[in-house]
Amino acid sequence: MKKLVILGLLLVGYTATAQDISDHAIGLRLGGNNGFGTEISYQLGLSNTNRLELDLGWKDNNDYDAYKLTGLYQWVWNIDGGFNWYAGGGGGLGSWNSNRGATNDGFYAFVAGDVGIEYNFDFPLLLSLDFRPEIGFVKGFNNDLDFDLALGIRYQF
Repeated sequence: MKKLVILGLLLVGYTATAQDISDHAIGLRLGGNNGFGTEISYQLGLSNTNRLELDLGWKDNNDYDAYKLTGLYQWVWNIDGGFNWYAGGGGGLGSWNSNRGATNDGFYAFVAGDVGIEYNFDFPLLLSLDFRPEIGFVKGFNNDLDFDLALGIRYQF
């Protein structure tokens, strides 16, 4: 079964039709995962079907201040007209500082997957909805599986 899924994904990727991926897109990714509600998001088009996405998120509350940088490689497939779906993977780094005076500060690393749907308008606006599971590697702030559902609003240029 696993081999059939992988073969199916490769076939879909091979038969994908070309679409317009902008060279650059910048905006916000609004969601929530482990306290990160808003991220500044940048996308760099690499080809007609591939792009890189970089997101910088931050969170501060009474317990901690935290920052994370996420990098993802994405494959994009056209559904119809301006509708696309995409999938990819990557990872990132983050840090947190405790506001309670404890020595529970540090850095963490994580891997992430990403799957979503987007609409590319005729004017330079890109709206997306994606799902991003993340697995952290450092005990403490982000050491388990977290799920992130977010709405992306980006200006394309």
